[in-house]
Amino acid sequence: MNKLEAFFDYACPYCLRGHNYLLAVMPKFKNIEVVWRPCEAHPRPEKYGLHSDLCAMGMYYILENNADIMAYHEIMYDAAITKKLDIENLGLISDLVSGLVDKKEFYNAIKSGKYSGLLKVNNETAWGMHNFSAVPSFVLNGRVLVSAEGIGVTEGMLEGFLRTACQ
Repeated sequence: MNKLEAFFDYACPYCLRGHNYLLAVMPKFKNIEVVWRPCEAHPRPEKYGLHSDLCAMGMYYILENNADIMAYHEIMYDAAITKKLDIENLGLISDLVSGLVDKKEFYNAIKSGKYSGLLKVNNETAWGMHNFSAVPSFVLNGRVLVSAEGIGVTEGMLEGFLRTACQ
């Protein structure tokens, strides 16, 4: 099984578009498993828009508790991009996921910092090791598809990358 690392930020509209493209093309690639790598396009202490670190750490709670990761993605993208909610408010995020997991346990796990190390690794991998210029960006079998800042990726680019990287 090939593992596609998908680096993304819930507060990034290009990531939402790339996420939807990925969902559209994945049925053609049954031998690829997606490994979600949430990172921040503008990590703290940078001051650019809302920080999505709580959403990113929440994703790991969702995975750890075998909740619906795709529903979580949808909820977080909707909150950050469509509804422009305050995703830096942990109480609000906890309320949003109450249909997926126990909101109090979610809140306490994120507040404890349990998943902050995973986010740090993703940020360092995206911006340090891979030196991405933007997200969404993807890594598969040693090959990399990097978004163009202010453009993202197209569905065709993504499908072509997956096809080539799996050969």
